[in-house]
Amino acid sequence: MMIDPPIDKLIKKAPCRYALVVAITKRTKELLSIDAHELEESSMKAVSYAAKEIYEGKVRISL
Repeated sequence: MMIDPPIDKLIKKAPCRYALVVAITKRTKELLSIDAHELEESSMKAVSYAAKEIYEGKVRISL
């Protein structure tokens, strides 16, 4: 269960839920293939880290 970032606030970062899911999935795949070292330092799972980046505005969702 994802607690941080709050899902109700995370949904507001995307034009629709589908776009949010696609963006998190794409970023998760990027993190797993490229930034494995950054994930190890944060001790977060890739999906949670991707959601946090979108919530903080580090990654933008484009259609």
